[in-house]
Amino acid sequence: MSHALKVKAFFFNSKTDYLPYYKHFSLKLDADATAKDMLLSIQEQNENFSFPKQKLLMRINGLVVEAKQPLSILVERLGTTLQIDPVNSYRSNDGLKINDDDFMQSYALLAPYTSPSDEKYYKTLYALHYASESSNFDRAYIGDAILILAHKMISEGSEHKVAILSAISSAHSGLFDCEYENNLFNAETHSAAITALKEMATSSDDEHPSLLDMLKNRFCKDKEEKTVQAPKRIKKTIEGIENKHIAHYVGTASSERTHTLLKELDITEIHFSRATKLSGLSILKQSKDLALKKAGATLLDAYDSAVEVLLVEDLATYEMFEKHFSGIEKIIGRKMIGLDIIYAEDFLAQTSLVEA
Repeated sequence: MSHALKVKAFFFNSKTDYLPYYKHFSLKLDADATAKDMLLSIQEQNENFSFPKQKLLMRINGLVVEAKQPLSILVERLGTTLQIDPVNSYRSNDGLKINDDDFMQSYALLAPYTSPSDEKYYKTLYALHYASESSNFDRAYIGDAILILAHKMISEGSEHKVAILSAISSAHSGLFDCEYENNLFNAETHSAAITALKEMATSSDDEHPSLLDMLKNRFCKDKEEKTVQAPKRIKKTIEGIENKHIAHYVGTASSERTHTLLKELDITEIHFSRATKLSGLSILKQSKDLALKKAGATLLDAYDSAVEVLLVEDLATYEMFEKHFSGIEKIIGRKMIGLDIIYAEDFLAQTSLVEA
């Protein structure tokens, strides 16, 4: 069985082009073809299409894919309409070829405390580095790979634990900017390692302040926030909700109950790309601006998809969206007039009352 593909491929040459552009290709490849074979097929049709011969990675429909990835599995998950980009378009200098100096620049943060085996391990995390979701919001982010190396070194008993934690925490965009999720086609879960690092960096006792406290004292001049007891939440209702364009933001929450009700009510959901992405909740306290950027990306994605009502499955995320809505609009530079947000449980309650 062969694969007939419609491919949109990235082109850019820093020596001749002012902006990147895309060209469209129709390809037919054998059943046993790989992602690299697809690139070679494009190059046969257009010799200006460029990709690296070593450390070959690419993004296909937003996911980081390795050269040897079987095309059959790609098609099974992503379909036959594909978009190919560099792993980091901002760093492209010739098509899919990128300036990857940033990879070893991140390693330099921990280099004084590493062994040759640590460096060897770090280089196996090349794809993970470029699949870091946080890099989409801050180009200076140090990458998930260096955080995973840090966790490994500490877990193995490195005597430089404090220095390691300090290095990854005090970087311009480091540990506390990481809300772990990555864009690898073959997903890897490192959430537990990131959580453990944050716990280590924020732990303190009476004699020794935490690294986070020291960083706050050094960089922040804000007055201490007074703890104010939140008022009791009032359930929200939206008039005529059943006649509006509805989308469902899930994040990582369980959503089966809401999806079932939407089907029962014969409501056609509007699907948008960030429906299952995280939106900054876990980094709100330490990296508020970055958190609001992520929240803004989610809300703007829904808004630009013609959504009128966004159901939010997780209560804490819903409350973040509501509380910081004006701040989110300010940080993304867009007004989202006409976008209503409702907690999924409130939607369930409202539709139950309507049915009754």
